[in-house]
Amino acid sequence: MVPLQETAKGITFAIKVHPRARKNAITGVMGEALKLALTAPPVEGKANQAVIEFFVDLFDIPRSSVTIASGETSRNKVVRISGMNRIQVEQRLSGALTQTS
Repeated sequence: MVPLQETAKGITFAIKVHPRARKNAITGVMGEALKLALTAPPVEGKANQAVIEFFVDLFDIPRSSVTIASGETSRNKVVRISGMNRIQVEQRLSGALTQTS
């Protein structure tokens, strides 16, 4: 599991994005980051929007609850989830990782 940081604004964790993949999915862990495959290309913010949509669907939360805290122009990003506690985030991420194994 990747390290989760809890702040006043929400739970943050690192991801490494693989754009132009065959499907949107968490494909594993690389160091301290989740590997996230996305079908979107890394142009005009499309991959960033795909990151947000992926986690909105995964956590079943409003779009406003998912933000990219840092790394908008990089493959290495930090995602912030608000409105959920650390345990809920861990459970959803663990479930998504288990499905890919």
